[in-house]
Parts: sequence; C-alpha cells; structure tokens
Amino acid sequence: MNTLEYEAYIVYNNKKLDLKPKGITSAEELYVDIQNQKIDNINTFQLFIHTKQPISLDKVVVEIKINPKDFISIFANGFQSWSESKEMQFHEEIKGLRSFAKPFLKYYGDDFFPQIERGRGKIHSWNYTYFRHKNQKEILFFGSLNERSGYTLLQYDHQKQVLKIEKDCTKTELKHSFPALDFCSIQGEDNTVFKKWNTFKNKENSLYFNNKSQSKAAFGWTSWYHYYTHINENIILKNLNAFQEKNIPLDIFQIDDGYQHAVGDWLDVDKKKFPNGLKTISSAIQKQGAKAGIWLAPLIVEKKSSIYRKHPEWLLKDNKGNPIKVGYNPMWSGFYYALDIQNPSVKEYLSGVFYTMKHKWGFDMFKLDFLFAAAVQSTPYKNKGQIMAETMEFLRQTCGDSLILGCGVPLSSAMGVVDYCRIGADIHLSWEHSLLKFIRARERVSTIVALHSVLSRWQIGGNAFWNDPDVFLLRKTKNKLTATQKKTVLLVNAILGQLIFTSDYIADYDNEQLEYLKWAQFFLNNEVQSVSNYNDYYIINFKNNNEQFYAHVNLNKQATKMKSPYLKNRTIQAFETIIVNDRNVCCVG
Repeated sequence: MNTLEYEAYIVYNNKKLDLKPKGITSAEELYVDIQNQKIDNINTFQLFIHTKQPISLDKVVVEIKINPKDFISIFANGFQSWSESKEMQFHEEIKGLRSFAKPFLKYYGDDFFPQIERGRGKIHSWNYTYFRHKNQKEILFFGSLNERSGYTLLQYDHQKQVLKIEKDCTKTELKHSFPALDFCSIQGEDNTVFKKWNTFKNKENSLYFNNKSQSKAAFGWTSWYHYYTHINENIILKNLNAFQEKNIPLDIFQIDDGYQHAVGDWLDVDKKKFPNGLKTISSAIQKQGAKAGIWLAPLIVEKKSSIYRKHPEWLLKDNKGNPIKVGYNPMWSGFYYALDIQNPSVKEYLSGVFYTMKHKWGFDMFKLDFLFAAAVQSTPYKNKGQIMAETMEFLRQTCGDSLILGCGVPLSSAMGVVDYCRIGADIHLSWEHSLLKFIRARERVSTIVALHSVLSRWQIGGNAFWNDPDVFLLRKTKNKLTATQKKTVLLVNAILGQLIFTSDYIADYDNEQLEYLKWAQFFLNNEVQSVSNYNDYYIINFKNNNEQFYAHVNLNKQATKMKSPYLKNRTIQAFETIIVNDRNVCCVG
C-alpha cells in the first residue's frame, strides 16, 4: 500500500499488538512480518504471523484511509451466491435479519458473524470491494489474494473514512506460521482491474478453472422453476423432446430436486417417479448432443432422510451436542441439517455418491447447492473460510473432470474450483418477495435482487468461473412477471451471464417467445466492456461478433427518458430493456 495511508494490528491472547507499517514487529509469543510492494501497478500487502509458542488469535486488521470525495459509490459483495450484491451510496446501510427470522435464515448469509458493524454509512463486503470514481469509468479496487487462510471481510466506515480489511479468525489456535492477510489494490477500468486481479491471484492459487478447456458459455434447461420437486420420467423426457421438436440446440439439460426420496439420500431414487432409473435419462440427454446434469446438495440432510436416522455421528453439532439447523425449506420437511465434512465417513459416503452418479448413471455435470452449510462454525484450529476452501477442493477432486455448477456458496471459495457459479439470488415468479424483503433477507428469492447481483458481479465471469445468473422464464402460465419484466430478465442474463437456463416447457412457446429464445442464444457470447448504474437505470456496453451494442436497462417502477444521444426523446418504460447497436438502431425493445 505504498500510496495509501494505513495502520495494522492483531489481537491475540486478549492483547492488542500494533504493527509497524512494514517489516517485523516482535513480541514475546510471536513476531509479525508485513510486506507491501508494487508489481505491474498492483499494490500488494502480505501479513504473516510467526508463532514462538501456541497463541489464541482473534483479530487481524488493516485500516486504510479512504477519502470519498472522488468517488460516488462503494461495492458491497454479499457473503455467498444468493446474497444481494450491488454498488451502494456511502450514506446507506446493510441491515441484518429481523431477530425472529434468524433461527431460520441466519446461516444463509452473514448474520452469524459478530464482527460485522452495522448502521448508516457502514458498508461491508466479502473477498473484494471497490470505490467507483465520479467519472463512472474507473474504480479503486481492493481484493483478497488468499482465501484458503480464511474469509476476508472488508468494512467501510463513511464517518471515519476508513476501510477495515480483516481476516475472519476469531478464537483460532495457532501453533505455526500463518499467512493472515494477503490482498491487493488496483486502480483502473473494471475489465482491466478484474483481469489483473484474477491473473495475479491465480499465479499460486488457481486450482482448476484456468487450465480447463471443456467448460464454455452454455445454454440449457433445468426442471426446478416449473415443476419444483414434482418431477418424473415422463416430465423430463417430454421437455427434452420439446427442444428437438423445436430444433433448439442444447448444451446442458439438468434434472433438479425431486428425483430422490429425501434430501441427503441421493442414491435412493424414487422408483415410482423414475421406474427406469436415471441412467436412462442421462443417455437420452446425451443422444441429443447435450451434457446430462443433476442437482444435489451434498452437505445437508433433512430429518426424514435415512442418513439423519442411521448416522447421527455424521451431523455437524453445536457446543451442546445438538445437530445444527442450517436452514428451513417448506418444500422439504422443514429444518435441514449440515453434515460434518471433516468426518472421514462423510467424505467416503459422498465419494461413493459422485462415483455412482458419474460412472454408473452417466451424468456429466453436477449442480452442487447449499454449499455454505459446510462452514457454519469454526474449530479451534480451522476458521470457517479454511473449512469452506478445503470442502470445495474436496468436491473438485471427487468430481474429477465433470462440470461443476456451484450454488449457495461463498464466491471466494468457489473461484478457480468450479466451472460455473451462481452469482445471484433465485428469481421469483413475481418481481419481489414482499415477506422476505420485510424480514430483510439478503438471500431471498427475488427477481429484482437477482438482477442487482447479475448487473454488479458481471466482472467475475470468465475470470474465476463462468457466471450463472439463474433462469429466465417466458411462459405465460405459472408466472406473475409481466411480459416486459420477463424480457428484461432474459436479456440481462444473456448479455452478462455465461450459463443461460430456462425451465419452461418450450413446446408451448409461440413465435414471439421462440424469437426471444434465439436472442438469448445470440447474446450468449459477448465481450462486456462496462456497466454503468444511474440509480437503477443501467447501461451495458458490449460487443457481439465485432458489433458494438448498448443495453439500456430500467429497473425502476417509473418510465424515464433514455440516456442516449440519438434516442434521448425516446422513453424507456418501467422494467424495460432496450438494446441498440453502434448506429443507435434499436435491435430489441
């Protein structure tokens, strides 16, 4: 941090130790080495703790002075895939869950992290953040270079004008050297900054993604948002055949939740629903030239599962020995529980599940959901982020060269490990879920929340993994979105995402719906240059087949004049998206 003013300290054995800005600070029990340097216009900072005897570590903090006068907003990256993530004004705040909702939802997000500071003008972000310059084009970026040592939390206090970067390491027992903080700062345009960050951190930390050739931008279908758990062999094959009948090519066709008798019992297929087994389904999918995908949530079980009944020793337990309820799902049997991924028997069981699904059932892609459950509590010698990172590496090694779509996972732990990753909330059949909004659930099922994250996390796509923005739905039944809202979801997902799914039965599509389906596939391979936000009116600059396009996206409830020099007299309606080319000729809208 050569050009930034900062202070650093650690707290261990209930003592605070202020650190020198560079070099070694010594104490009786340890010494701390801080190194910062500038490499290719990237400022790097590393803080290593070297113990002389066992210690209990509670805090590792760097505080950087940031004057907001040159900036208009700060980006708040949510804790995991579903968490709302967007640029925020400095005076705003991120409120926690209402107290009565915490027993049901606290582990979905970050309400179980006590070090988070809340209140007006206090914005927190996980893994990375940035300050948007007034010119809208450049950002001042701060990002972690090592999440295997634990989650990195970045908190900005507008009143104090301080960005606090810290490692989540409360009550960690150390007996050895520890790479406590490793992050960088970069200034420039979004694309340049994120490519530099990705290249720099992956010199040592990339596990898989950047050396992988078979993953690509893909179009596909998933059963969830039409049938939910009510799937069977006939429904799956009927939808598969619809794509062949309409001559719509598929890259991935995915069976979602509902094939198994209970969550956790992944090999116990409901034979009434699938009398011929799942191998028949995967073979049918592959005959159409698509990859066969299957959903599972490998780290959780519901109470009615045989795993819960027969193997209570596999469950993650609290300090009183009770199984930890990590969430609640009314579509299952209510509360569900986490498996203890550090138990060798759990790993052996999951290895068997993946082996069967891959080698006996023939599936090519695994959608791994609710992955946050692996790390809802720390151990004396491993913090939550370390457990999550180890879990993701185990899942990659177990799945081998199969495609992985990560979901419900802290993005930092998925980077470089999965092929595709959800980067927004589940969309809703309405624009917003009023009850979940009232209880302040940042991980709520919500179309507007999903779009905010897709429009704000777009820079990650193609760097750490390919972005999955969730599905689009064009159907006219079982859907409360307006025609305008449906088109906006489709176009935003197609322009900014790289894994575009629908759950519609496309045999029912009319000619207009089929035309929009073709637009989605046309916009799938883009070079996105920038995304500008004018109070929920976004302008996306992107290239497709060497042609320049501008997507104007209005997420507001009111119509407004378009911000285009050639179409400034045209009104863009509430929730509408209009795409023009470099000649300002309207293409879609």
